[in-house]
Amino acid sequence: MNKSVIHTGVQLFIIRAKKKQSKKSDYALWIALLIHAVGLIGILYIDRYRFVVLTPINLLIMAGFLLRTRGEKNYRLYVFALICWTVGMLAEITGVQTGILFGSYRYGKWLGPAFAGVPLLIGVNWFIIICCSAALAHKIFSLVTSGKNSARTGIRNQLVFILAGALLATIFDWIMEPGAVKLGFWIWKGDGSVPFLNYVCWFALSAMLLFVFQRLRINPVNRFAVQLYFIQAIFFVAIRFLG
Repeated sequence: MNKSVIHTGVQLFIIRAKKKQSKKSDYALWIALLIHAVGLIGILYIDRYRFVVLTPINLLIMAGFLLRTRGEKNYRLYVFALICWTVGMLAEITGVQTGILFGSYRYGKWLGPAFAGVPLLIGVNWFIIICCSAALAHKIFSLVTSGKNSARTGIRNQLVFILAGALLATIFDWIMEPGAVKLGFWIWKGDGSVPFLNYVCWFALSAMLLFVFQRLRINPVNRFAVQLYFIQAIFFVAIRFLG
């Protein structure tokens, strides 16, 4: 068979795969926008309780989209999801039970079944935030370097990616905190203010998870993950100032 024919066939296959993946990302985007918009309107203007209790379903749907909207099928992402869930749960249990990590706080009842005072879906939330932060960090890195360098190669580039991703995850937590407290997801003890230790721990744990992300050689490119970062950030900003 002519090599040019094989080459053309491979190119057509890649183009079709990219189009199919683009459609998945588009569907996920519109569904995510709809869910968050309906949730925001319902919480602000209809019945806060009836919509807040649906948060666990929202988290599971968003996590599912993150797993399905990738350009490549890679079992390592599923392994990473399990690692994120485990590390997130262990860290949160330590925080709730001892106050050593994050500070003194407790969870409300809106996030579903809990173990040792921590909702089981908090581990899922860690996966969502880390994945979205990784995708956004890679996107920013590509824009800054005009695509000339890859965040996946070279020790310096990998370190920049990890630190940038950890910073973005911490910024997201900073954005999320006031809205999450208003919705009763968790409550800070004492005077109710968020301790600086919370953000230090968020940065450190995020950096550790992103290091694992790099070591597993997971491709961070995910258009939907970047979009979801901003959708959720806007949602919590709206809750903070309008709720």
